[in-house]
Amino acid sequence: MSNFMRFLTLVLIGGVMLIDGFDLNAMPLALPYLAPQLQLSPDDFGVVFSAVLVGLGVGALFVAPLGDRFGRRLLIVSACLGIAVTTFGTAFADSVAHFALWRLATGIALGACLPNVSALSAELAPPDKRSFVMSLVSAGIAIGAMSAGILAPELVRFGGWEMLFFTPAVFALFLAVSLAFCLPARTLLHDKGGAEDKSPARAPLLALISKPYIAPFALFALIYALNSVALYMLTSWLPTLLPQAGFSMAFSSRLAGLLQGGGLVFGIAISLLLDKWKPGPAILSGYGLVALALFGIGLLPSAPLEWGVLLIVAGGGITGIHMAIMALTPSLFPSHILSSAIGAGVAIARLGAIAGPMVGEWLIKSEITPAYFFLALVVPVGLCGAIALLIPGVMQSRKQS
Repeated sequence: MSNFMRFLTLVLIGGVMLIDGFDLNAMPLALPYLAPQLQLSPDDFGVVFSAVLVGLGVGALFVAPLGDRFGRRLLIVSACLGIAVTTFGTAFADSVAHFALWRLATGIALGACLPNVSALSAELAPPDKRSFVMSLVSAGIAIGAMSAGILAPELVRFGGWEMLFFTPAVFALFLAVSLAFCLPARTLLHDKGGAEDKSPARAPLLALISKPYIAPFALFALIYALNSVALYMLTSWLPTLLPQAGFSMAFSSRLAGLLQGGGLVFGIAISLLLDKWKPGPAILSGYGLVALALFGIGLLPSAPLEWGVLLIVAGGGITGIHMAIMALTPSLFPSHILSSAIGAGVAIARLGAIAGPMVGEWLIKSEITPAYFFLALVVPVGLCGAIALLIPGVMQSRKQS
């Protein structure tokens, strides 16, 4: 593959990540507009937020490993077509049940696609810049989420809340056609010594519960799941919480977008540290900064400047570390099980992602104040920091195996 085609492919698969980020914010941003139209309360939509996460888990666990077995191109292109159809369908939903079904289907397509996109970015990247390249591709998530938050008022003004779903549907269709021509049939991950991994794996999921991969997989899945609790608890309810704290709906939407911009900065910064420094201390430092920002929100009165800055740091940190955790995977797993490891880890993390919106819904129904809601996020963030202490030991045992 030429350098130009390699670069173009990385840009296009970054576009797939952009759709995931846009999708992450689309439903929460549409909710304040569509709930009154359907004469429903926003807290009736907890099952809708969770449906897409269930789908992500199903797609990541049962469909994504087919990329290791049969190659990534067919799976990624087919999944992009699936995203286009199901996201388009969401715009025509008219009940909570219909929204939940379409979001479930969208989640399955995304769950099948994203682990293979992450694995492909690792395979196309130079070994000494792998974490950085993976984070740049994953930065599409932050860019997409930021774009959703910033553009939501204009999109809704132009074509109603439905435009928040028509827009990613058209883009997904464009990516499916483009990637059909650009994606390589198969690539392999080269380690730092230049060795090439075996391919394909006949039972890649079984390898993850055997030595030497069981400990790395347990660490990756657990920290990713707990980080997902914090991430989805925050992003699902942020547009609802901020108006309760006295902020305008437009300010809340734009702040949700800027929060993802903070994730872009954090993710790239931590990925550089992963390539140049020690992964454990880098990720632990990120969680420490997030916890301090959350404590600040809980202690300070609500004001646009103070809360805005602290939320960008806290939410951006959680989002950025999410990217950095994914960038660890090529150091933990070989190419012939990489999609399976990422997919299975993401599937397990869906338990945390499903729990996050539900915990948030329970807190809101308990009439907790927005300040204490954000303070509650310190619990999953602190647990993630504790697990990050184990990263150096697990990586060392993996190298010795």
